[in-house]
Amino acid sequence: MKFKKKPVEIDAEQWLGSKESFDKIMMLGLKKWKPGDMGSNTFFIETLEGDMQVKLEDWVIKGIKGEFYPRKPDIFELTYDNE
Repeated sequence: MKFKKKPVEIDAEQWLGSKESFDKIMMLGLKKWKPGDMGSNTFFIETLEGDMQVKLEDWVIKGIKGEFYPRKPDIFELTYDNE
């Protein structure tokens, strides 16, 4: 069987390693996060599957039920359009 993903609208911000991009991610409503290794430009977010690492240029997505998860830039571009 084949399935097609239902069109849903999400909020997302890209992690660019700056205070400004981190602040934008926090404005999505992200509350539970942990810093990555010193100087690594990474951090961890709490997801439904457990803690996941956000690396430089990853997108942080707020899902339709308020959950958060990271997405690699190439997968994000294949999956989402900016309206």
